[in-house]
Amino acid sequence: HKKCVWALSLVVLDDLGNKVVYEFPVNRWFAMDEDDGKIQRDILVGGNQPTGIVYNVQVVTGNIRGAGTNSKINIVMHGTKGCKNSGKVFLEGGKFERALTDIFTVEVAALLSPLSRVTIGHDNGGVSSGWYCEKVVVFCPFTGIEQTFPCSKWLDEKEGDGLIERELYEMVSLRQKRQKKHPWSLWIWTSDIPNSGTDADISFQIYGTKGKSDEIRLDNKSDNFEQGQLDKFMVELPDLGRITKFRIWHEKRNPFAGWHLSKATIMKTLTKEKYSFPCERWLDTNEDDQEVVRELPATGETIYRVTVCTGTVGGSGTDASVFLNLIGDQGDSGDRQLVVCKNNINKFEKGSMDEFIVEAVSLGQVQRVRIGHDGRGGGCGWFLDKVLVREEGQAESQAEVFLCNRWLDRNEDDGQIVRELVPFADGPRLYNVGYHIAVKTGSIPGSSSDSKVFVKLYGEKGDTSRMMLEVSDNNLGNYFETARIDIFTVETFDIGQINRLMIGHTNEGMRAGWFLDSVQIMVPNHGKHYMFPSHRWLCRDEADGKTEVEIYPSEILDSEQLINYEVTVVTGDVSFAGTNAKVVIQIYGEQGKTEIITLESRSNNYERNATEIFRTEAKDVGKIFKIRISHDGQGMGSGWFLDTVDVKRLIMAMVSVPKKKEDKKEKKKKKKKKDEEEEEEMEERLQPVVQSCHFPCSRWLAAGEEDGELVVELLPEDADELEENTYEVSVFTGDMLGAGTDAKVYINIYGENGDTGERYLKKSNNLNKFERAKEDMFTVTAVDLGTLKKLRIRHDNKSSYSSWYLDRVEIVDTKEDITYYFPCNRWLAVDEDDGQIARELVPVDEAFMKRNDDDDEDSGTALGLEQKSMSTTYTIKVKTGDKKYAGTDANVFAILFGENDDTGRMSDVPIMTGIKIILGQPNGLV
Repeated sequence: HKKCVWALSLVVLDDLGNKVVYEFPVNRWFAMDEDDGKIQRDILVGGNQPTGIVYNVQVVTGNIRGAGTNSKINIVMHGTKGCKNSGKVFLEGGKFERALTDIFTVEVAALLSPLSRVTIGHDNGGVSSGWYCEKVVVFCPFTGIEQTFPCSKWLDEKEGDGLIERELYEMVSLRQKRQKKHPWSLWIWTSDIPNSGTDADISFQIYGTKGKSDEIRLDNKSDNFEQGQLDKFMVELPDLGRITKFRIWHEKRNPFAGWHLSKATIMKTLTKEKYSFPCERWLDTNEDDQEVVRELPATGETIYRVTVCTGTVGGSGTDASVFLNLIGDQGDSGDRQLVVCKNNINKFEKGSMDEFIVEAVSLGQVQRVRIGHDGRGGGCGWFLDKVLVREEGQAESQAEVFLCNRWLDRNEDDGQIVRELVPFADGPRLYNVGYHIAVKTGSIPGSSSDSKVFVKLYGEKGDTSRMMLEVSDNNLGNYFETARIDIFTVETFDIGQINRLMIGHTNEGMRAGWFLDSVQIMVPNHGKHYMFPSHRWLCRDEADGKTEVEIYPSEILDSEQLINYEVTVVTGDVSFAGTNAKVVIQIYGEQGKTEIITLESRSNNYERNATEIFRTEAKDVGKIFKIRISHDGQGMGSGWFLDTVDVKRLIMAMVSVPKKKEDKKEKKKKKKKKDEEEEEEMEERLQPVVQSCHFPCSRWLAAGEEDGELVVELLPEDADELEENTYEVSVFTGDMLGAGTDAKVYINIYGENGDTGERYLKKSNNLNKFERAKEDMFTVTAVDLGTLKKLRIRHDNKSSYSSWYLDRVEIVDTKEDITYYFPCNRWLAVDEDDGQIARELVPVDEAFMKRNDDDDEDSGTALGLEQKSMSTTYTIKVKTGDKKYAGTDANVFAILFGENDDTGRMSDVPIMTGIKIILGQPNGLV
């Protein structure tokens, strides 16, 4: 009805027979556009507090023709013993259209979960009254139990058995256990002084001895928070233990958003456990200390002095809005806008040191600083040097230093505009875990959104703050478009195994509503891959009207576990030392080698006398004994003078730390002895320690300088076991028609101490290389490989005369004066032999080569058998998707990764049927 809004104060029930009068205080709206939007309530006798248990009900309409209905749907939830039920609850506001899920919040003054059954029906009203119900899903936050009640039947007088009401029973195998949440009553008093009310949405967060709640927003849609007014809300909170503090804020910074808060009270509705938080302060940019956030303590409050130091490189300053979050071992301050600077009018200018005051309930030891900006404005990019944090009264020399020395800029470094800083001067980027988040938007019409999306992760070791997904790794332009996947990386502390996530958006823009299909989270540091199905609207005008939702993982997959490496590259201070070419590195250790890692960022890297620092995730190779670094030689002036490389990683080691002192009252009465004051007790603890390897280079990687090589292998500065070696490689082309090639040839030599990596055979003793019946000699310099095990040789097939008949390869180890023989006697050609352009060759004894000269047929057979015994044939089948434009004209390559090694790039072959390689059990593929 148009005038169906109703404000109910009280219901009085007079039991005439027993001469008892019952009063039911209500004082709530019954309106879909007022209060909490409910038009039906459970009220307890004499209760001046709401005591309802909240149930989240999902009703799924089937995906068959005519499944939707215009009838009013009702539901009855029955308790386990059958003696309690919810009564008939009308599910108002639902659409109940074909293949749609309608979501409702139902409040009942009884704990029914787990339910024994559900009764669902409709009033048979409307033009198309018949309805096909697929299932009903009921989740009770108080018990953490989610139950699924399948239906898959018509509720229609004209279909099937003609019933329009059905009893549904649970499919127990689908029952899920989630985090328990308890109902609390929240009362907020706005002060009775002029202009104390606000039209802003108010948010709050509660901290306790067992953790903290999420940030909860109280929508101001029914004239809440008016002058002298008391506003009541029902909220759900996890078990927080004893409550320690209450943070409340709003986000509006306009002249009419100011609010004067008198006090707030929270009460656990079932146990009546109650906490009160007096405030009597403004949350206003024009009043008091101009803050819009207040922390109301159950314990003492601490004032922190925060100094933000902007860097001195060109364009360091920013005009963007900067926020900061202090994270301690007893909680965090939440995001605080750094608005009022104590020492500068113009904040965050190049080379400036800006001081701010942050009032917060004691955080204990501040362990991290999360700092960032909103990315708004033309010159919003910011180079942050460091952040200093100290408690009020502490000397400046006692301030904790949180180094950054990085850009917070979408167009520099890794593109991130929010960073989490740790108080470690050495290897600070190693301490954070990278969470790679792939967000898939649905494919139904109108799925895309213009809003900003945020995510919060919950793990066994804690939960992250709310993180905005600002800059994607795959750079697809507009984010969250229909049927597309956007990939983001966020770096934060290790929260352990993820058990759920919260994702939502800011509800901004012309098209704010968003249909979220799924989320995947890859955590290489843990070796885990999480799958989070969603397939629901996050939209004020769809489903339950929520713009944020908690999702639980449907599947957790194991993946290869990787560790963090910090690679520092210093370009030399000589003329034309810089390069625009693509630089790659490969790290070798006692436990294997990493993949080839590209060292690049959004900044202009490798300028003269520049230092670049890269964080990368790669296989743990153990103690590092060499690295190989190179570039692709592309671009104008690609030559590069490399000065040094440093590689850092975290290892666990026993460290001497001061022993924690035990509080003993008796000792306080006695005078301390002099030797006790001088000597501090130490103990050994297992802690993460940065292991650093320094690799001096000081040479050119340029075609026209020194040896003309674009690749170099480097040993650590303190290396004493290995040294550089030179290998003379002789390549013999066969003596038959068309044996020679004009393609580029590459070789990789493998030994017991690793491999050389793929090297381009560029400089030969012959002007025209790889001609029929010719021997070409090359020199390959690398860290000593020990005894040679095999080699891999290929060409790129990028010439009119690419086909090549390779007779053999001979390699002389100049250090040991040993010659290795690698017979081939096969074509490397797409139109000859088996069509392969890459071969793996194994060394044979010199006597075998002599037999080869005497009897080609027998020795060829013997060689084939020997190579076959040491190799495996892998058949790769590639299926192209059945989508428009799914095919490609590009040459496709593959790399197989096994427990022993990898194949290297199986290159650009038009048709790839079988690959012979020495690999071991495969465990990965690129």
